[in-house]
Amino acid sequence: MRNIGRAVQSAIYRDGVYGRRPLVPTRPDALAAAARRRMTRTGWAYVSGGAGAQRTLAVNREAFGRYRIVPRQMVDVGERSLTTTLLGRELPAPVLYGPVGALELAVQHRRGRAAAPRAAEPELAAAARGLGLPVVISSQASTPMEDTAAALGDSPRWFQLYWSSDDTVAESFVARAEASGCEAIVVTLDTHVLGWRTLDLDLGYLPFARAEGIAQYLSDPAFQALVEARVRGTAAPAPSPDDDGAAPGRPTPAAVRSLLSMARHHPGPTWRNLTQPSARAAVETFLDVFSRSTLTWKDLAWLRERTTLPLLVKGIQHPDDARTALDHGADGIIVSNHGGRQVDNAVASLDTLAPVVDAVRARPDGADVPVLFDSGIRTGADVFTALALGADAVLLGRPWVYGLALAGSHGVRAVTEHVLAELDLTMALAGVSRTDQIGRHNLAQ
Repeated sequence: MRNIGRAVQSAIYRDGVYGRRPLVPTRPDALAAAARRRMTRTGWAYVSGGAGAQRTLAVNREAFGRYRIVPRQMVDVGERSLTTTLLGRELPAPVLYGPVGALELAVQHRRGRAAAPRAAEPELAAAARGLGLPVVISSQASTPMEDTAAALGDSPRWFQLYWSSDDTVAESFVARAEASGCEAIVVTLDTHVLGWRTLDLDLGYLPFARAEGIAQYLSDPAFQALVEARVRGTAAPAPSPDDDGAAPGRPTPAAVRSLLSMARHHPGPTWRNLTQPSARAAVETFLDVFSRSTLTWKDLAWLRERTTLPLLVKGIQHPDDARTALDHGADGIIVSNHGGRQVDNAVASLDTLAPVVDAVRARPDGADVPVLFDSGIRTGADVFTALALGADAVLLGRPWVYGLALAGSHGVRAVTEHVLAELDLTMALAGVSRTDQIGRHNLAQ
């Protein structure tokens, strides 16, 4: 992408001449506020919320304020490019769409709980395809990865793996990702147990207990084998997610809505799923197998033997973990604290970036190891700061989801263009023409 900042900026001002203001706000706080007004209460809580008292969510943003970009003058920046190379592929910008689970929650207000739940990822794919940026497909997607891959066409895609307690499911997911044209596997390490997410807890809301965000599982043969075993009675039944202490035989309205959601999301006609045990058994099976608290670095070596795709580990916050991951077969590092969703009062993700980058670059092969960053990115200036601290690229999360909630694929594209435009203009004002020229010399503390 060349000189995108002026192009996006000019288009907005040109529309302003005719009284048209941006449908998607350019300011991060206004974008979030607009999305909140549109989304359902549970959808907003799930997407926006963090762990505990939300302190990590806050410090992720505050950390960017500890760095100041240093403007430079009288440098020829007439031709600028955001182009970068990642894992051997040239990309138009150092930005990827990070994995976001239960994405249907971002569009629920437009379609209603009773409508088809699997329409969100295609809208993301349309925006990504138009810009040529990679999508990291989530294990907790609302659309099977094959459908998202088809919607992406030739655009790059990676797959993010939540490692199930059943290795056959994890292995099946990876095999499907390979067959779907994914170019890398992102192994999320920091969700071996689910964080204490207070916004969801106060609403008593877990989307997966209603079959929201488990499309990858419902379309997976290894997972379906587990469901069939449960239905046949060869697996111990799990407690019902709808059990709220009500008298037997007197289901609450909430329980009925949950059962309807399970039936609508399960493959096949809703009416049939309501009369068969499979839909509920699928949710119970998912709750059994999601996440694995016994994972060790040896398991990463096991996965390395089962795929030829590059493996990137997501959730690294300590230099020693980065070194160990590379020793056990990882090809890349993603510095992340899961957007503040897992540990309350944790270190800001940005504060861990430079130490991890230094540890990786100190290795003999460190120059060739991609280090990516997420958690707290909201603006183009944030992207610039992360690149200056050593990230090769960033993963964008909540902002594009808010754009999706506001205006579908157009909203995703608008948010992305706003971020890229500001990155481009920030580069120009800092005296930088290419992303590989950005470094710590561009920052002050």
